[in-house]
Amino acid sequence: MGAGAESLPGDTVEGMKILVIGAHGKVALELAPRLRRMGDGVTGIIRNPAHADEVAAAGATPVVADIETLDTEALATLMRGQDAVIWSAGAGGGNPQRTYAVDRDAAIRSMDAAEQAGVGRYLMVSYLGAGPDHGVDPESSFFPYAEAKAAADQHLKASGLKWTILGPSGLTLDPGTGRIETGEDLTSGRVPRADVAEVAAQAIHRDDTIGRFIAFNTGDTPIADALAG
Repeated sequence: MGAGAESLPGDTVEGMKILVIGAHGKVALELAPRLRRMGDGVTGIIRNPAHADEVAAAGATPVVADIETLDTEALATLMRGQDAVIWSAGAGGGNPQRTYAVDRDAAIRSMDAAEQAGVGRYLMVSYLGAGPDHGVDPESSFFPYAEAKAAADQHLKASGLKWTILGPSGLTLDPGTGRIETGEDLTSGRVPRADVAEVAAQAIHRDDTIGRFIAFNTGDTPIADALAG
């Protein structure tokens, strides 16, 4: 079991088959071993075959596929037989056209594909402050990402999937603390990627996170307790 898993509430699902999209990202590389310790089988989608060994070392079975170009049917084929999908991919900024192509369009196709494949459970890694009223200046380089995530998150909320959206604040490479604060009125702060991975690993197994946007910073409450909150 992963850190904190023993304190999860009764309504949990373990031993799942989970597809992680964007498996070579820093959060995903922390996530895969946590899911494996919780008894899950993990498949990781990557675009670059050179990343396969690192993804496998983290505990996921690597599958090379370009989500930016795959259509809904092709994505559904990848998802069939899975119990859950976790979206942890991103274009990485810098190119607005590619940001929209990946963070909005490919993400939305993945949600439609999950429904088509009968997956049901879907967790999106978004960011604190995401939404139609994100307030980002249209002149800001962050604006395309904010718009893309708003559109993707809204599509997920309107879908028939059992969804959870995570809204972590600014990401760091600091060691995880295992403690966060949550709430609707948080001011964006900082949170280690390791803690984002732990939140995702616990949330995907918990029925009480379905239908929730969970904004969080580093805080003082153990993750399992904060998610109940």
